[in-house]
Amino acid sequence: MKKNLFDISSKVILITGGGGVLGGSMAEYLLGNGAIVVILDYKQDIVDAAVDRLKKVSDRVSGFVCNALEEESLQSVSDALVKENGRIDVLINAAGGNMPGATIGVDQSIFDVNIEHFKKVVDLNLFGSILPSLVFGKEMVKQKKGVVINISSMTAQSAITRVVGYSASKAAIDNYTKWLAVELALKFGEGLRVNAIAPGFFIGNQNRDLLINKEDGSYTERGDTIIRNTPMKRFGEADELNGSIHYLCSDASKFVTGTVLPIDGGFSAFSGV
Repeated sequence: MKKNLFDISSKVILITGGGGVLGGSMAEYLLGNGAIVVILDYKQDIVDAAVDRLKKVSDRVSGFVCNALEEESLQSVSDALVKENGRIDVLINAAGGNMPGATIGVDQSIFDVNIEHFKKVVDLNLFGSILPSLVFGKEMVKQKKGVVINISSMTAQSAITRVVGYSASKAAIDNYTKWLAVELALKFGEGLRVNAIAPGFFIGNQNRDLLINKEDGSYTERGDTIIRNTPMKRFGEADELNGSIHYLCSDASKFVTGTVLPIDGGFSAFSGV
C-alpha cells in the first residue's frame, strides 16, 4: 500500500493567533484530520473559548496564553510543549492584524499616517512571525525536521491603497519567508521547510467596515473595486485556506520551500483588463 502523502495525523501543529477567525478555522480543520493542535493567543479568555469550541471536534487540542512578541513567553511555551508532546512538527504564524492609524483614511494622504501605529503593525505582523519561528524553530532544528508557515497577503505583492502599514509588514513577510527557507535548508538540512500563504480578500472583523456598508450590507466602493479585479467575483471564505495549509503541513510538499502561495480567486493573475 502506498503511503498517504497528505496524512497529518498525530503531527503536533502550533497556531499563533489560533483564537482568531482564520487561525480558528485552520485549527478546526487540522483537528478534524487527526492533528494534535496547540492554540496560542495573547488572552486567557480567547484561548479558553477557542479550546472549548475545538474540543467538540477533537480532544487533541490544548491552548496556551502566549505573547508572540515576547521571547520569554514563547520559550516557556516551547519548553512545555516539548515536555508534553516530545516534538513540534509545524508552526503556523497566524497572529497578525492592523491598526486604524496605519490605514490612510479616504480624505487623508501618507503624510497623515500615525507612525506609532505603523510601528506596532510592523511589530505584530513581522516580528510576531520572526520571534516564534526562531524560538520554535530551534526545536525543529534539533529534530532535523519541521515546517513553518507564515501568513502573507495580496497587499504585499502590489500597491493596495490605504493599508500602508499592513502592506509593508506583509511584504517583509514574503522576503523573510524566502530568506529563512534558504537559511534553514542550507545550514540544517532538507527537513526544515518554510513557506507562506498569501490570502486574497476575506471579510473579517478588521476590514469589514472597509468592504461592507453597515446600512444595507452592500459593497463599499473599495469592496466593488476588489470584486471587479477578482476573476472569481467574490470574497474568500476562511475555510478555503485550509487545503493549502494541509498541503504545506504534509509530506506532499516535502520538496517545497521558500514559496508564497496565492489563495485569491485569481486577483494576482488579473491585469484588470
